[in-house]
Formats: sequence, C-alpha cells, structure tokens
Amino acid sequence: MSLPPGFIDELRGRLSLGQVVGRKVMWDNRKSNQGKGDLWAPCPFHQEKTASFHVDDRKGFYYCFGCHAKGDAFNFVQETENVSFMEAVEILAREAGMPVPRRDPEAQQKADRRTRLSDVMEQAVQHYRLQLRTAQAGSARDYLDGRGLDAAALERWEIGFAPDQRQGVLSALKAKGIDEALIVEAGLAARPDDGGPAYDRFRGRIIFPIRDSRGRAIALGGRAMDANARAKYLNSPETPLFDKGRSLYNHGPAREASGKNGPLVVAEGYMDTIALVEAGFAATVAPLGTAITAEQLQLMWRMSPEPVIALDGDTAGLRAAMRLIDLALPLLEAGRSLRFAIMPAGLDPDDVLRAQGAGAMRRIIEGAVPLVQLLWRRETEGKVFDSPERKAALDKALRDAIRVIPDPSLKSHYGQELKDLRWELFGKGRSTLRRGGRGDWRRDPPPHPTAGTRASALAVGGAAEDRLREGVILAVLLRNPGLIDEFEAEIERMDCHDPDHATLRSAILRRSGAGELEAAVEDELGAEMVARLFAQPHIAVVPAVRRTGDASNARLCLAEELAKLSARRGHAREIEDAIEDVAGVVDEGLTWRLRKAAESVDRAGRGDNEDRAEYDTGDNGARMRRDERNALDNLLGSINFAKRGS
Repeated sequence: MSLPPGFIDELRGRLSLGQVVGRKVMWDNRKSNQGKGDLWAPCPFHQEKTASFHVDDRKGFYYCFGCHAKGDAFNFVQETENVSFMEAVEILAREAGMPVPRRDPEAQQKADRRTRLSDVMEQAVQHYRLQLRTAQAGSARDYLDGRGLDAAALERWEIGFAPDQRQGVLSALKAKGIDEALIVEAGLAARPDDGGPAYDRFRGRIIFPIRDSRGRAIALGGRAMDANARAKYLNSPETPLFDKGRSLYNHGPAREASGKNGPLVVAEGYMDTIALVEAGFAATVAPLGTAITAEQLQLMWRMSPEPVIALDGDTAGLRAAMRLIDLALPLLEAGRSLRFAIMPAGLDPDDVLRAQGAGAMRRIIEGAVPLVQLLWRRETEGKVFDSPERKAALDKALRDAIRVIPDPSLKSHYGQELKDLRWELFGKGRSTLRRGGRGDWRRDPPPHPTAGTRASALAVGGAAEDRLREGVILAVLLRNPGLIDEFEAEIERMDCHDPDHATLRSAILRRSGAGELEAAVEDELGAEMVARLFAQPHIAVVPAVRRTGDASNARLCLAEELAKLSARRGHAREIEDAIEDVAGVVDEGLTWRLRKAAESVDRAGRGDNEDRAEYDTGDNGARMRRDERNALDNLLGSINFAKRGS
C-alpha cells in the first residue's frame, strides 16, 4: 500500500523515539541525559548487562554499540513486534493519534510530483541567490549589511533577492524546461483571476529560503524593500510541500544544536532568528507568519522540554505571548512547558543584540519567566482588586485557566504557585511574602511585641493560653489537611502570638494542596520547627492529633478551638476599646461594660459540651465534671475492693 506524500514525515515528526523505545527497555539514568534526548539502556536485541544501546531522541535514531542494530521508530517496532512496515506504521499512527489514510492508487504519482516540486524550489533558491549579486540588488545588499550580515552569513542562510519584475523567476525556470503549472503549484508564481498570464509572487523582496527538518526547500519568505508595500513580509502560500502551521524556520539546524548550546529559543521572524543564531544562539527557530500553533509547539517540545519564547517588547509581542498561554495549557505535561523572555519595551531580539550585545541577550533569556508567571501577569496587570467581588473574579479566572491542564499533579502545582502569588498580592497587610533561598515563597513572621506592649495586662493575661490554642489548631491541621478548605477563612484571620506559629500557619495555607502536607511543610521550614510543635505536652494528648483520619473528631476540635481563640481576642479588643473611652471618670456604665466583657470571656472559655455537663464542687473548691468524678470514684472503689480481698 502506498501512502500519501508527507504522511510518513508528519508521523515521524509527531513521534518521540524515546517514548516508543521506552516501552521495551529500562533507561540507565546514570548514563542518560533525558533533557537533551540522549538515552542509554541495555540493548533489547541481544543479551547484555551494560547500557550499550543508544537513542538520540532529537534525531530520531537508535544504535547499539554491541550488536550494531540501528534504525528509527519504524524499524524498532518492526523488529520488536515482528511486524511488517505497514503494520508498524499503523501501530505508531494509533499512538500518535493519526488515522492511516485509505489505499490511494495515485499515491506514488503524488509522491513523484512532490519530489519534482521540491526540485523546482531548489532551482528557485539558486536563482534568487544569483540575483542578489546583480546591480539591481544594491539596495538589498546595503540593507543586509546594515543588519550586520556579511558575505559568509548571506551564504550560510542562502539569502537571495527577487527583482521587481513581473516574470523574473517564472521566465528563468521555464527556460530550463520546467512546466509553468509546477512553478505555480510550488507557490513561486500565481495566475490572476481574469485569466491573464502568470506572474511572479515575490517581487522587489529579499528572499529567505524555508527548509523542512530534513533540509529540503519547501517555501520562501520575502521582505519587501518598498516601505509602502502592502505586506512587509510575505510567505509562500499553502502548497503540497508547505504547511505553515506545521513548519518552523531553521528547524533542522536548530534541532541539531538544541541541548548543546543553551535552550531552544523561539523568535518572531527571519531576521530575529538569523541575528540570534549569528550571535551564538544556534538553537533558534521561528513560526512562519502566523501565531504559534499546537503542531509547532509539539515540534518545539521534540527539540527541547522548555523552549524560551523570545517576543518583541511591544504591545503586539505581549498579546502574542498572552494568546500562547491558552494554547499551551491543555498541552502541558510534567517536564514539558514554556518560558517567556520579553524584550525591553519597543525592542526586538535583533535590536537588543545590536545595541547591547550577546551578553545582554543571554541574561534576558536566562531570566525568562515560567508560563505560570505570565498567566498571573495577564490576569492581574493593570487591575485593582479592592473588593471581594473582584478578588473572587480573579480566583475564577485562574481556576478556569488551569482547569484544562490534563496532568492532575501538574495542575496541583500550578494551583499552589498561583495561591502563593495571590498570597503575596493580598496578604501584605499582615506580613511580607518573600523568596526563600531555594526559590520558594516564605512569609516573614509578625513583629515581636515591644517592651511597652509586653508589659501590658492585655498582652500578658491571655497570650500564653492563646499560644496553646494556636499550637493545637496548627497540629490538627497538619495531621488532617483535608479540613483546611473548610476552615481556610478562619485560619487566614488567625493572628499568631508565637512567631513560629505564624510561620507554620503561612506554610500550611501555602502548601494546602500538597499530597503529604506535613512532609511538604517540613521540606519548606525544616523538620525541627514541626518537631517542636508536636513535642509540646498539651498537643501530644489531643485525640485529633493522635488519631489521624478521624475527620469528625478533628473537625469538632478545630471548630471549638478557633471559636474560643476568636472570642478571646474579640473580647480583649472590646476591653481595649472600653479603656480608651475613659475620660478621667470611671462611671457605672464603664464598670457594667467591663463586667459584661469579663462574663463573655468566661463563657468563651467553656465549650458547648462543658455547658451541657453537670458539675460538682470538690473539697478544695475546684469544679469537676460529675461523669468524670463518678468514673474516678468507681476506679478508686475497685482498687480498695481488690486490696481488701487480698
């Protein structure tokens, strides 16, 4: 069965040889460098203990240094599955999500025509290169020289020139015996709607050849020399050779260089790509006249797990970056994302290189921000969040944006990072969020009380009890993280007396999405701080801390302790307000107000269960719950009975 032209190339472009081979082998992680697509394993074709089987995932080939087996993904499936070539194609097509075309009797004729079109394109490239050396290309050579391209660079990039002639390349190729229909089909010429003679598509333009990943000329790009031209840049139309949404400028050379000389950089156009490569950033590609497509993203990820999108620092560049966020989010996987290097305002990469040099560009690329940071910028920049409704709208926009991420773990990490950024934006009134030494966000503890406030009755009276309750609340949360969402608002409002408690409270809220909350907090703050919390005697005996998994008991404990803590502090503030109202005379109204506040504090100290219990007064005047006293009396009675019996 013959396949349509280009099907095998497209299928090969969608496949990752590393994933295909990875189903049959165990990679040697000590020898492999997965970030660069350099993979090693024991050979699946012969018995061995050492990893002599090498996969170059970027080039799509494997080779065994022991038995000398070699090939691509199709060969590998044929050998390991014992199937024919067409069966291997069907297996890999299903994996890539591509339907295998039905039998096409004319496939061979189409393949032959595609080969002839590629030959036509190669001859056109050579024709345009010769035209760049003619007298009428003087202004084009001056322009290229002004952009820093010397003769060697022009040769490397095969740059040419299309004179402003109606039938320049058309006449030249027809003179070589090439049929006019092929010239038109290759996108080099066009026929007018009125049925007149065909004319050159590229006129008065500098020509940039566009090649596929295998180095075959498939299209042209042209930059107008006339400032009044309708289109500054013009690409070949869609042809049997060229699909602009599935092609990248400088694809082949960038694939070779990727992983060897820094990250894969994605520029906006030809000149930016050429300037970056000439400055040492060899792994640079560009889309071709359109916004980046999903297919182009897949091509980029085949070369690098985290391409850097280097966009112009103008409004159009920023808009392009923001649009790319929504395209990329549903395609993200663990270890596969994007970073964004936004140029200074009004500059493109070529401007930066010429004005500030390669060092400045390298710093911009190294400082590229992750996709999640740009998502946050898009949803918050220029907006004011001074009401609950606006904050809720932000939360909804962020949730909707990351909902499309298919990997649950990755989605959880995005949610956690956005929660950190939200905390930074809205939590600065209470404390300051800063980057820790490992790049994670940390919140500074609240300031210690001054000597004056430490000496006040209010600070001394309830602070110790408050610290005990804070510790219980934090310990229960660490052991029962599923309750955080239910009590999140109360926890956020809980101002901690103890600086360690304040730090723990912030870490718990930030890491609430982690699978193992206690381990995540220990990883952030250190195991010592968590150990100090659980070492406190009053915490060790709390049932909700000792019996993890008892959600109902933990829920009641949290609700009670948070309510008591809130009540105590509310009453303390009420007493402070009353004291401030004193104007030199302590009248009956003030004493009544303070008495009521004291009664309220006393009620807050008793939980609902205590209020319903019956109490007895002991000989020493202390109150004891009657059920507890009865249990103690019974225990003492049984002990005395045992003694008499002995």
